[in-house]
Amino acid sequence: MTNTAPAAARSAVVVAVDQGTSGTKALVMDGSGAIIARAQVSLTQQHPQSGWVEQDPIVIRDSVISAVTESLKGLDNAVLGLGVSTQRESAMIWDRETGHPLGPILGWQDRRTAGQAKNLVNDGADLLVRRSTGLPIDPMFSALKIQWLLDSVDPDRRLSRAGKIAAGTVDSWLLHCLTGEHRIEAGNASRTQLLNLDAVDWDQELLELFNVPHQVLPTILPSNAPSAHLTGLIDSARVNAVMGDSHSALYAHGVRSPGTVKATYGTGSSIMGLLQEGVQPADMAGLVRTLAWHDGTPRYAFEGNILAAGATAVWLSQVLDVDVSHLDSLARTVDDTDGVNLVPAFAGLGAPWWDERAEAAISGLSLGTTAAHMARAAFESIALQIEDVLQAAETSVSPRIGSVLADGGPTSNTWLMQLQSDLSQRTVLRSAVPDLSALGVAHMTAIETGLCSREAVEGLSRNRTEITPMMAAQAAENRRSSWSRAVARARWTPEVPPRVPNSPGTMHSALAPASRE
Repeated sequence: MTNTAPAAARSAVVVAVDQGTSGTKALVMDGSGAIIARAQVSLTQQHPQSGWVEQDPIVIRDSVISAVTESLKGLDNAVLGLGVSTQRESAMIWDRETGHPLGPILGWQDRRTAGQAKNLVNDGADLLVRRSTGLPIDPMFSALKIQWLLDSVDPDRRLSRAGKIAAGTVDSWLLHCLTGEHRIEAGNASRTQLLNLDAVDWDQELLELFNVPHQVLPTILPSNAPSAHLTGLIDSARVNAVMGDSHSALYAHGVRSPGTVKATYGTGSSIMGLLQEGVQPADMAGLVRTLAWHDGTPRYAFEGNILAAGATAVWLSQVLDVDVSHLDSLARTVDDTDGVNLVPAFAGLGAPWWDERAEAAISGLSLGTTAAHMARAAFESIALQIEDVLQAAETSVSPRIGSVLADGGPTSNTWLMQLQSDLSQRTVLRSAVPDLSALGVAHMTAIETGLCSREAVEGLSRNRTEITPMMAAQAAENRRSSWSRAVARARWTPEVPPRVPNSPGTMHSALAPASRE
């Protein structure tokens, strides 16, 4: 925990939490917009089977309590409210009466429901789901996770329909733990694949499709709807703002109108920009339509989700038995990958391909290939995947994207940001605050509690470092062409597997939807 200002006058502050996949962060912001304290708790994931990704709900809850408590240690400020930013599609269920979890949190990367996703696509359900939710059928989203969890404890849905079971995303779980309420923020609800995006309400057809009874679901509320009083964490305070982590980062960048695009770097990556009001592009070119936030008016956005970004570097560092910082140093010792491409389709590919059957692949190996070439290929795959999404956005929903707002922990790596600028041939505007997911919800909380006016928040300085391309345009184009060929090979599949049943005890991560060329 780092305090950046001494404990002195009892000035008012807000606290914001960013509950992410690899850790929970908390920050304390005063009325000038300055961050006066921070705290962080690291987290791990469990992988009980290949393709399964789980976290312990109690550990997640306790990490939030610890981070908030640590961030306030030594301070004597009046806390006006709490903001909560969370990982999004991860889902769980719990006993409504006791509050006891009825299983693990299934992480957004979890692929155990790939078989059921495949069956739904084969049954022609994709059009209905896309039309209502803006999302393709994919195991990443919450609906199939909730279905799987309910199947494991309530296969006939008798307990669910009797109101004995509660289901929700991470924000729902945390609000339940902190306030006793069963609610979900509208933007997070839009990631469940159960929300009708335009009605901002649960969709009965989708509930029937995924066999999720309405009785298990939380109440949908705007991002700025105040909660009940917190129980034992911060006296007399409420949760005054909730957003999904990527949505919160967009808000922290100060984006309030279409035309600006941000990329959040983390375990995966999210590329997002606001859509023109009333615009529903017929062809999203592999992107999704989502609800960014709801502060009285729902604001819609386009998004491209990349499943493996920072996770790629972590994976290769484990394979080579080095830490990530050493992998980074190793990658910098060579000027290029010498033809090597690493396509990190560990769980298929997300945007713009949404190809469950793509397989992770390293290609272009030769007798001269070194660990350094593979290390560089891993980092370049992060930038090249983001560029694929930026190109898709230009094709369908955005004018020319000359610059990209960048945030997230990995953006502190200037060399990686230069790679992004070079390979994309775009200017990268890196936030001076690498982790904006907590800051965005802090800004909304400050407005809702009266700590700051909306005008003051909009006028806050957003310091950025400008990084411009240093690579020749033709060299960048050649590198992107090599990458595109590697992606095409990773997506090639010789046969379509047969339709299979899906059950909590069966692993189907290899049985993914057919490639959509």
